[in-house]
Amino acid sequence: MTAAGSPLCQIVSDEELANPLQTVDAAGWLGGNISGQKVLCLAAGGGRQSCLYAAAGARVTVVDLSPAMLEQDRIAARQRGHQVELIEGSMDDLSMLPAGHFDIVIHPVSTCYVPSITAVYAQVARVIRGGGVYISQHKSPFSLQTSTQPRTAVDGSPRYTVEHAYYRKGSSSQAVPNAPVPPPPTNPVAARLREPGAVEFLHRWEELIGGMCRSGFVIEDLSEPLHAKRDAEPNSFAERARFVPPYVRIKARRRSEQVADSSAVPALWIPEN
Repeated sequence: MTAAGSPLCQIVSDEELANPLQTVDAAGWLGGNISGQKVLCLAAGGGRQSCLYAAAGARVTVVDLSPAMLEQDRIAARQRGHQVELIEGSMDDLSMLPAGHFDIVIHPVSTCYVPSITAVYAQVARVIRGGGVYISQHKSPFSLQTSTQPRTAVDGSPRYTVEHAYYRKGSSSQAVPNAPVPPPPTNPVAARLREPGAVEFLHRWEELIGGMCRSGFVIEDLSEPLHAKRDAEPNSFAERARFVPPYVRIKARRRSEQVADSSAVPALWIPEN
């Protein structure tokens, strides 16, 4: 994708850097000021996210599996004069990072590429401090189930169909319990929704949300980034997004160890008369 010049692998632009925090945090989830905070950009290589957070004053570390994507970050940091730590590694093994080190973890869409999201959450929970903010974006499980092109109904309106099972199991010979979602047919919408050649896994809502809570996080907000357009061209990505939201974005906060342990939660205090 980097060699092909994919839009997901483009170095940050001058326009985006004019107001870097607004570019990456339009919802204001980070409170408007991250100066001096330690930010982990997880599976977020490509020369964009790292520079935006660094330009907003953060101390940035990037972990990404792709050397080519990390090279984009290296080039961008050199061009913009930022110090960014770059580490080649997988999102489900952050053993190279110290525990409780980061104030913020930023995680763009990528959990669909690992069979177990629980392993990822456990790693993030270990490296973020108590009270730290974890912002992650995921492919909607419903979107991964649904056809990329519509069928035309009798009234001429588009109809998208559920094509893949929600509860998925691998064969007995597989080491993982989660079977990947079959690749879609080749078309422009499929190429936008699911990277060509990628092996992707569907994570159920109970895994996406419940798994995050069970890993020690409290969910503070959730949004579905809007890609729908009412006047979208037929059979386009924007038209499909009117019916099937492709992504979900979650803001969560790491509980302290005391609060995460239910036995340590203090009893309710009731004032005396």
